[in-house]
Amino acid sequence: MKSKKKPTKPLKIISAWVVSADMGYGHQRAVFPLKKIAEGGLITVGKNDGSSEKEKKSWKRLLEVYESFSRARGVPVIGKPIFAMLDAMMHIPEFYPIRNLSRSTYQVDLLERNIKSGLCDGMMRKISTKPLPLITSYFAPAIAADMQGHEPIYCIICDADINRVWVAKQPWESRINYFAPCGKAAQRLKSYGVPEERIFLTGFPLPLDLLGKNLATVKSDVGQRLCILDPSDRFWTNHRRSVEHFLGKKNCTLRTKRPLTITYSVGGAGAQKEIGGRIAMSVKEKIRAGTMRLNLIAGIRPEVVSYFCDIKKDVGSDNIRVISAETLHEYFQQFNAAMRETDILWTKPSELSFYVGLGIPIIMTPTIGSQERFNRQWLNEIHAGMEQKDPDYTHQWLFESLHNGHIADMAWSGFLKARKLGTKKIMEVLETGKMTSSNSPLER
Repeated sequence: MKSKKKPTKPLKIISAWVVSADMGYGHQRAVFPLKKIAEGGLITVGKNDGSSEKEKKSWKRLLEVYESFSRARGVPVIGKPIFAMLDAMMHIPEFYPIRNLSRSTYQVDLLERNIKSGLCDGMMRKISTKPLPLITSYFAPAIAADMQGHEPIYCIICDADINRVWVAKQPWESRINYFAPCGKAAQRLKSYGVPEERIFLTGFPLPLDLLGKNLATVKSDVGQRLCILDPSDRFWTNHRRSVEHFLGKKNCTLRTKRPLTITYSVGGAGAQKEIGGRIAMSVKEKIRAGTMRLNLIAGIRPEVVSYFCDIKKDVGSDNIRVISAETLHEYFQQFNAAMRETDILWTKPSELSFYVGLGIPIIMTPTIGSQERFNRQWLNEIHAGMEQKDPDYTHQWLFESLHNGHIADMAWSGFLKARKLGTKKIMEVLETGKMTSSNSPLER
């Protein structure tokens, strides 16, 4: 009798070129969970990719434009007109009616000219040294690699919607595969002409250490968070059976003695740091009394660190914690650790919008740019976020929302409706070339 031949297992990806851009924290945060497979470490274009001094200056100018854009809105008198002009460059059209938007745009043509003039040359030289997959969280490296025939290419989308510049001039001939964080982003890619077989609805790549094996970590954290967010038992009265079903009864009893913890996080440009100070002043009595903790996330910007340290000194309590680091690697590690004991994340609707998949409700600061407006819309649609009211009266409106169960509702809605397995799904595509799908909140 002939022995049955065992099916061959797909060859696992040992390493890949993992590339991001220094345009705020979002693009680098998206690749951080993939650092273990990054050949030679995570690559940032224009920094550690072997680029020439001329190319480094080009990337530096782009970063300066990005940071000016992020801060322009707050400049008196001239700020709003400058912001509007810059925002028009990255404008995202309204989603409806759904229509064919595959025609090239000025931004697409400009990017192509810049690539032909040397943008991404350093990265291309580096990745040509070994034939590995390219994974990038920024459009320019993906387009540049595609123009030079590199394969395979995977591009991580970092927002709920994107500008046409993320897609090649002739998308039907492109070899770029896309990892979409949500259904709206996947639909937009189709409207830009990307073939459906090159779009993977993975979800945003969240840190694996915040999920745990079989989601044990996130289930435990969400259960404790829901207890803290529902001081009047409004949420549990309506949703206990559902929560126990998805989290398990053992995770639905309060085991921690920590107080309500709010984390306020600024973006990479350091804009809107003053909101953190206004929050702290509004709730300072609760902080001093030990009934509330406030994390102020400064990232790697010294001026934001200094500002937040002054706020902590003014409040005079160790229940304010300023989180900062000298490197992005250290910052992301500290941020992830803080998320486990964060009950409310207060931030602009950036890539952090997708952290609602961890059951963390988001209070949104005013948006900066088209992509953040669409992130805000997505958060509102899945009922996982709310727009901030006057930060000077946080001690009033926030605690009203807590006592009526609204914020606990937001946490639970985000956990159920936002995808949380993005990192695992991305790895699955890299290893097998395809992705399994599920409608279960715990399997997507």
